[in-house]
Amino acid sequence: MLRRQFLAGAAGAMVGALAPRLALADVPTPFSFELEPPMNSREEFIKWGISQRSEDPKYLGERFDRFGALVRNEDLWEERNKRAFLLTPREEFVLRQNLGRAYEHAFLDIGFGVTISGPHIVGRMTSTIDVKRGEKVLEIGTGSGYQSAYLSHLTYNVYTIEIIKPLADRTRSIYDALIDRGYNEFKFIASKAADGYYGWEEVAPFDKIIVTCGIDHVPPPLLQQLKPGGIMVIPVGPPGAQRVLKVVKSEGDDGAMTVARSDIYGGKIVPFVPFTKLEGDVIKGTHNN
Repeated sequence: MLRRQFLAGAAGAMVGALAPRLALADVPTPFSFELEPPMNSREEFIKWGISQRSEDPKYLGERFDRFGALVRNEDLWEERNKRAFLLTPREEFVLRQNLGRAYEHAFLDIGFGVTISGPHIVGRMTSTIDVKRGEKVLEIGTGSGYQSAYLSHLTYNVYTIEIIKPLADRTRSIYDALIDRGYNEFKFIASKAADGYYGWEEVAPFDKIIVTCGIDHVPPPLLQQLKPGGIMVIPVGPPGAQRVLKVVKSEGDDGAMTVARSDIYGGKIVPFVPFTKLEGDVIKGTHNN
């Protein structure tokens, strides 16, 4: 079931473990793809973020500092990817106890045995799939919601799947609360609780797919739902020792499909949480062969 409504009950109670409302007020300038945050001055970016987005100057400064590190490390390229990073309030998606670490390089615990990926890997994986406005993007592993929030600043067609239903519900409630505060870009995110191994067939095909959990092979249903010419990024390898692959699907003149793979970190191991599977309504084991 596609989730866009505000969720209450147990999931709503769990939001209390997350960051409190940090904005100084509701967002005064609604999102548009024409928004241009300053990229060359920390001081000007903070001023802009306060006046246009009504965000906390502390986190605006930390976001700009991490932005500079991502650019220097070549984890962000293309102006639209840089802009999307600067517009995404990561502090809204971490647990309250991790607010002081929101913009650190590290993966952070978000409960349920999973993590929010570090900003460098999010930046590089997102830059790699090269999302353009209007493209349909599927994320496998909603988690904290930060990755899809980032994607919503690049396109208005974002779909995300989370296998842990209480986490999916909690994250949907975060999006909806932020929408109520004026972050209208998060209306672009459609979410559901399901086993992401099988993709989202009823809304396929997708221009881009991003997988945020590790597996020892590329799931055939996801490859099938990727358009010819489409790009997927996915951590592939044994448990705790994945390499992040860029997978490009191409169609020849004869209609034959080919798949090209490359490693976005040149062979570096990047551990991810496992790609778990559902048996009935119970999460049991992983999709590793």
